[in-house]
Amino acid sequence: MKKVYLVGFMGSGKSAIGRRLSYFLRMPYYDMDKEIIRREGLTIPEIFEQKGEVYFRQKETQFLKEFRDEFCIIATGGGVSISEENRKIMRQTGLVLFLDAAFSDIWKRVHRDKNRPIVQKSTKEELEELYLKRRKYYLNAAHITVRTEGRSLRQIVDYAAFQINRLKGDHIGVEKA
Repeated sequence: MKKVYLVGFMGSGKSAIGRRLSYFLRMPYYDMDKEIIRREGLTIPEIFEQKGEVYFRQKETQFLKEFRDEFCIIATGGGVSISEENRKIMRQTGLVLFLDAAFSDIWKRVHRDKNRPIVQKSTKEELEELYLKRRKYYLNAAHITVRTEGRSLRQIVDYAAFQINRLKGDHIGVEKA
């Protein structure tokens, strides 16, 4: 296990948890969306508008295949786990933690965010339907599911760090987790 991938729906806390885990475990942290933005020179809404969602999803897969080979924490985009190829890459190259947040918490965090194209073009009901549809992919990708509801950031980070330390360097254990 080299990489720790944080997966979950948009607004589930991947970036906030990833940054704190990075500090706590002294491991580099990368945000997949920010890395794609840097490489493309466009914001996520601009990529979706100018090149389409299919192009963006291809960039996510390319990122997973090509990103540096180092011990690090990666907050993935909310849609990365819908691809079977992406789930396979993540499970083979690292430990996948699913941040399982309640939709009500997610809605509070994202409903006014202008940088989330899917939120801007969807109703609350449509977004909840997408959340429910994607949840099975996150569960399928995950080695470990981390419930976030009713827990502080500190509690989530402590639990995730415990799991990472428990499995660090245990290549066989990751598959059994």
